Amino acid sequence: MSLMELRQVTKSFGAIHALNGVDLKLEPGEAVGLMGDNGAGKSTLMKIIAGNFPPTTGEIRIEDKRVHFTKPIDARENGIEIVYQDLALCDNLTAGANVFLGRELKKGFWPFRKLDHQAMNTRAGELFGELKSETRPRDLVKQMSGGQRQAVAIARTRLSEPKLVLMDEPTAAISVRQVAEVLNLIKRLKDQGHAVILVSHRMPDVFEVCDRVAVLRRGTKVADKKITDTSPEEVTGLIIGAIQAA
Repeated sequence: MSLMELRQVTKSFGAIHALNGVDLKLEPGEAVGLMGDNGAGKSTLMKIIAGNFPPTTGEIRIEDKRVHFTKPIDARENGIEIVYQDLALCDNLTAGANVFLGRELKKGFWPFRKLDHQAMNTRAGELFGELKSETRPRDLVKQMSGGQRQAVAIARTRLSEPKLVLMDEPTAAISVRQVAEVLNLIKRLKDQGHAVILVSHRMPDVFEVCDRVAVLRRGTKVADKKITDTSPEEVTGLIIGAIQAA
């Protein structure tokens, strides 16, 4: 039984066919790299899995149960979390406050309830420790490196112990050292049994942390192969159309 399965998923926006009959399976603790050129349909597919909008046709199954997502909370309730490319962090807040943004812990009794900063910082610190990150709960996000910001965003997804974490271009605009930090974070997620879909243009990242790579071209999945059974050259050919399918 797969953790998640997409069956013949299509998405149309009027006359524009963004996705054409996409199948995709994912197992617990597995990372799949989702690659393709701009306009290939990667973002559309991620938004469907994340509950931003429903597929036009096709179905999504979580642990062999058909699910219908009409909004992001539906996906979250089924164990799916997403880390967007812009991370959606509040620069003026601490790392701990960002981890619990929208899910704050409180103490006391109404009408005297207040935020339990100590409990949130303690739990955030535990999450950073599990991710082997040096990020500290009381540090302000605006003073953090790109790698530390990713740690905050990933720790936030782990609050709900998700089955699947979607990551949209997490290494697009950070330094080489910070890239290594983020790839290690993805490895930690896998080690802890979380499945990951990694959308990336960076071939070395996909080949370092992913078990499989799926390639989209013009809304159609043209390949879905084990990393050990392909090469960067073949994947590049598939992306640009020099190789039609594999």
